[in-house]
Amino acid sequence: MKRFVRIIPAVFLTMGLLCSGAAAADEARITIKMATLAPKGSALVNTYEKLAQEITAKTGGEVRFKIYWGGVQGDEKDMIRKIKLGQLHGGAFSGSGLGDIVPEVRVTEIPYVFRNHNEVNYVRKGLQDTMEKLFEEKGFIVLGWGDIGFLYTFSKVPLTSMEVARQQKWWTLEGEPIGREIYKALGISPISLSVTDVATSLSTNLIDCANATPYMAVAFQWYTRFKYINEFPSSNLLGAMVISKKIWDRISPESRQIMLGLASESQEKIAEAARIEDEKCLKILLDAGIQVYRLGENIEEEEARFIFDAAEKTRNNLVGELYSQELLDRTLALLEEYRRTHPEDTGVIRIE
Repeated sequence: MKRFVRIIPAVFLTMGLLCSGAAAADEARITIKMATLAPKGSALVNTYEKLAQEITAKTGGEVRFKIYWGGVQGDEKDMIRKIKLGQLHGGAFSGSGLGDIVPEVRVTEIPYVFRNHNEVNYVRKGLQDTMEKLFEEKGFIVLGWGDIGFLYTFSKVPLTSMEVARQQKWWTLEGEPIGREIYKALGISPISLSVTDVATSLSTNLIDCANATPYMAVAFQWYTRFKYINEFPSSNLLGAMVISKKIWDRISPESRQIMLGLASESQEKIAEAARIEDEKCLKILLDAGIQVYRLGENIEEEEARFIFDAAEKTRNNLVGELYSQELLDRTLALLEEYRRTHPEDTGVIRIE
């Protein structure tokens, strides 16, 4: 639901490809210009740099990457526009940005469906070939997929009921269809803003609630304006690194296979590193005094049912806008398949 999804994006998954080793990179014959909203300096950089060095070395210096960090090339819509104009060649995107290229990819970001990372990974793996074909049809190659993390609700007051929630001023990303539909179903009128406007809007009390991963809340310093975080997340954010097929076709077949192979081998390591980063940021939040609002017996059964009914209404309302009924049914069938074949996995993501 949010342009967090424009934020960080597979940010995690991809930064490694965005940093090249110095000596070999200088001799590279192809420079791929990439952009990301992710701020430089993440603890994950070591993981990314190792992957980048391997790519540079194993392609014999054929390819290097020039990265534009921290949104200097604009938001994800700006980045996509520049790729189409040839000013950039690719980028690390969140689900929201990816959805501007292939709307169907948003089907695994629907709210209140997935209980844990294993479920998310299983479903996305089952849909991967389909999604990569859709991106290629749109002129893009997916170098690697990522899991940005689960979104939690941050607020200035404890959200003890839907009545209290509706009294707050909620943020949603500009042009974000999932956010639009879930808030409509919940009876909330959100304020649409770009990611770059959130910090200022929190300071001026234009908004008082937002959804973010722990990493996002820390990286963008939003957490300094909140007092509470809900213990259960709403949805999981997708991320990926994509490049234009035009420049991809200029790379030798041998180097293309090396790049895809190394990205695939590193995918789980990077996803795990991203989760560790989220855990570190969660500790920062709690140490800073952010309180976990625990629903438990505090939420009425009727309200809990209302929230899940709103989520179901949201995903159904997006049929025909983001994805087909067939794709939605396939997504939910894959989820059911995982739960049936892994009955021991009953874990639910929550803040302990």
